[in-house]
Amino acid sequence: MADVEKKADTTVTSPPSPDIGPGTMKKRNKFLNAVKGHARDPNEYGKQLFEQALEYDEAQLERDALKVKRKIDFMILPLMCGTYMVSFLDKQTLNYSNTYGLQADTNMTGSDYSWVASALNIGWLVAAYPWNFALQRYPIGRLIGCMLFVWGTVCMLQAAVFNFSGFFAIRFFLGALEACISPAFILLTSMFWTQQEQSLRSSFWLACNGFSSIIGALLAYGSGNVTNLAIPNWKLIYLIVGCITIVWGFVIVFWLPDGPHNAKQLSEYERQVAVWRVSKNRIGLKHKEIKPYQIKEACMDPKVYLMLLMGAAVGILNGGVANFTSALIRGFGFEPLQASLMQTPGGAFEIIGCILFGYLSVSRKNMLGITIMLACLPGLAGLIGILTIPESQRYALVGMAWMQNVLGSPLILNWTLPGLNIAGHTKRTATLGMYFVFYCAGNIAGPHMFLADEVPRYPTAIKGLLGSYCALIVFQAIYTTLCFIENKRRDKAGLHVAEKDEEREGFDDLTDWENKHFRYVV
Repeated sequence: MADVEKKADTTVTSPPSPDIGPGTMKKRNKFLNAVKGHARDPNEYGKQLFEQALEYDEAQLERDALKVKRKIDFMILPLMCGTYMVSFLDKQTLNYSNTYGLQADTNMTGSDYSWVASALNIGWLVAAYPWNFALQRYPIGRLIGCMLFVWGTVCMLQAAVFNFSGFFAIRFFLGALEACISPAFILLTSMFWTQQEQSLRSSFWLACNGFSSIIGALLAYGSGNVTNLAIPNWKLIYLIVGCITIVWGFVIVFWLPDGPHNAKQLSEYERQVAVWRVSKNRIGLKHKEIKPYQIKEACMDPKVYLMLLMGAAVGILNGGVANFTSALIRGFGFEPLQASLMQTPGGAFEIIGCILFGYLSVSRKNMLGITIMLACLPGLAGLIGILTIPESQRYALVGMAWMQNVLGSPLILNWTLPGLNIAGHTKRTATLGMYFVFYCAGNIAGPHMFLADEVPRYPTAIKGLLGSYCALIVFQAIYTTLCFIENKRRDKAGLHVAEKDEEREGFDDLTDWENKHFRYVV
């Protein structure tokens, strides 16, 4: 037995069973047959993996769970980070190309650019709900990989349009394609990591927007320095980024799993441990059956409506910041090439902000809601600075613009709430669909607050963004309070059974209203 324990400390690939006999072999054969029978049902497959994991000593599972978590962190999380970095790079191409005469070459006037900026979010809004139900029914990894091929191609097509209507159409379809990325990653994060780990991991893949901002700004700077091109410099940006997206699509098709139950990077035993780890979330894995009563419950849950209002608030903020950073910096008196290069520190602000507040959210119990509210403060301070600092202090104004990139932290932490606090797969899918509809509506509205005759400070837009931050803080405070009160009520009522039975309940596809052993993350 000592040899067994020693082996368990160094590998998690093939530990021995507690006893090897006819009964155990029969149980193993029954398990393998069940796996074949439920190969297309992730939740049933996951339930079988969970039951198989319970055959092992819990102390050994705890030890091996740490190794499996590290393996997932180093093999699955980078795939998600890379995908999110590429997707944000695609979105930001409009911001970068605007620096090099996009509007003049395509004869955009008045609010045309704002509508092109909104087109991506209109496409996202239209496709958000259908994508969420497609993600519930079909393999997530292959769905994202195939989408990236199409997305990269459409991104390159932006170099072939010459007017406002063509650009609007292309950006609309880009948004419709991108609508699957964020909800897919929220679902994957909830299947690979525990409730206590999810906000930090989500912060890591969202922080890649910062890396994308740095890479994109340098790419735009390099493209702007290329001479003797047969096409305008801004078109070169779309061609390069589109090619990168298509190449990354091959990586995702072959390597991104649909959940811990079929991750190629894990052995059979490691998959059992991975499922056992997340069974503590009390939500199981992905359930393919659509249950109408859970959609009705989502529509009756007041906490869901608070999520939707918060989604609209962060959408307004994101729509303004993502599309007008370069315009803000140019308005402070910088040349196009300078404006491109000076956006790179903003990416560093986003990386640091996401990771710092991500760690804070998991530093102790009941810190998520407080962290979201604290993460709003740097953006608020930056907006006040843009309104009040004299225009002669242009570098100070640029610093205030960089602080807007910290928005990535409250945005991603708010995104995690449906994955953490909504149980029942159909209810979670319906909530995510509605959430991103409201988020996209906010993104559409955000750019239209920037009025062309208010350069460089855009006071109307800045005041609107200040109001959105304040609304987000208020809604988050109310939401956190409601969840805290409900947790206390359930604890006071003594709504607990044996831990293993509570974990089994998670695979029964119960909603957070039905499962009284479920506790909200606050």
